[in-house]
Amino acid sequence: MSATGDVTFPAGGENKLTGDPAPGGTAVGNNGMLGPSNRSLYGPGPNGLYSPGGKTSGIDIHHGNPHFAKAQDIADRIAHALREATEIDERYSEALGKLKAAPGLSVGTKTWADVASDVGVVSTAAGEYLRDAIPLDKSPADRKEWWDSLTDEEREELRIAFPEVIGNLDGIPAVVRDEANRENLPLLIASLEGHHDETSQAKLGGLQGIQEKLGKPSVPPMYLLGIGLEGNGRAIVAYGNPDTSKNVSAYVPGLGTKLDSEFADGTVKRAYYTAMGAQKYDPSSSAIVWLGYDAPQSIDVMTAADAERGAPDYNGFMDGISATNETVDPHVTAIGHSYGSRLVGAATQEAGGIPGTDDIILVGSPGVGVDKAEELGVGKNHVWVGAAENDIVTRLPSSKEATAGVMGFFGGGPLGAYLGGEIADQGDDDVWFGKDPASKAFGANRFEVMPGPELVQPSFPNLAESKLDLEAHSNYFNPEEGKDKVSAQNIAAIVAGHPEYVVRETSR
Repeated sequence: MSATGDVTFPAGGENKLTGDPAPGGTAVGNNGMLGPSNRSLYGPGPNGLYSPGGKTSGIDIHHGNPHFAKAQDIADRIAHALREATEIDERYSEALGKLKAAPGLSVGTKTWADVASDVGVVSTAAGEYLRDAIPLDKSPADRKEWWDSLTDEEREELRIAFPEVIGNLDGIPAVVRDEANRENLPLLIASLEGHHDETSQAKLGGLQGIQEKLGKPSVPPMYLLGIGLEGNGRAIVAYGNPDTSKNVSAYVPGLGTKLDSEFADGTVKRAYYTAMGAQKYDPSSSAIVWLGYDAPQSIDVMTAADAERGAPDYNGFMDGISATNETVDPHVTAIGHSYGSRLVGAATQEAGGIPGTDDIILVGSPGVGVDKAEELGVGKNHVWVGAAENDIVTRLPSSKEATAGVMGFFGGGPLGAYLGGEIADQGDDDVWFGKDPASKAFGANRFEVMPGPELVQPSFPNLAESKLDLEAHSNYFNPEEGKDKVSAQNIAAIVAGHPEYVVRETSR
């Protein structure tokens, strides 16, 4: 076959009309200018190739050669493919030409929206191909093995064609996921342009905030390991490469967290602070914030449903960390804050526990669904708890205590409520989702944290204007002045695999 798609075939058989040997030649595919009926006009040209006009006394000299029909069919198929490729190339060249802005100008949001729409259509149409080409139903380890088996060209094609899949696929290397998600991010932003509902605007703010951070250099470097619009939005951000770091942590945020501007400006910083702190103990450290589930936004925080739904996805991500990490034996830490600690607790109860995890950190926890630290699967000496004195979430009454208190209130007022609660929780070491992780009964290591602002901030002289302050619940990761440097340093030491530097505190 030639570079132009012509197919050479050998001599064979004899011309049934003349009895002469049927020569070989080259079949030229139908290029769209010649119709199928014109193929019979192909005969040997000056160089012995089949070309238009090759007839002798109106008789096709290739008649009877058994190879000709096969060669012609192949040539036609190639010509058809080349013709389609050329048309596609022309269309995309024209589209890309429109994307080239003159100096001082930028590509308009309408153009990006059009591109996003086209990509969506292509992705939908490619669903069947995806099921066959990408092992979506395999384990992260199997996906890593599959990815490694591909050529560089095949990996590049998949990353470019399906960034929304490759960028969110556990078992794919972090650098590849980051590249794919960075390429997909403008398309996700464009898909929300023009949508003015509250949910779309919140997600748009989150995406734009992440894009802004990605556009600035950072130390440690930032990696976008996941991004999506499903539910309340998805985002997985790492500081430091989790594939090349010896120490890796993945933190799950809690109540009220969603993909919005607050996530980009605030929650992401917690991973940054943890990475910075851990690298002071061991430079080979990476910290991740994992928003791979729908965190409760209001009253649904009272149930474990969101945590239990998100637990398998968290375990899949952690399994992917183990599959792609290049160090011999990485030290992995699972971190749960607030309701996120309930998800971490649920994840430990899945078959096999949280893959590859060595330590578990629980901060601001309303309980994790088990009564003993040893039930979390890493040994009680590797379970760490931070609970600020003024963090109301760590002092929530148990569901039994709350129910008994309400009944007691209606039966005997405030005193009845107190007595009812005390009877329901006689050890006073239960919180909403089970034993208080900071309690002696739970049996974990409690590390020192600052007390944080008092819950009620009085306003003098008008006490009616006093306000509730929940900042004690939010400071655990923040080493900045006036926040909680003690807690942040302790978390960093645990993540870096240096528990000897942790300042401990007596259990409740």
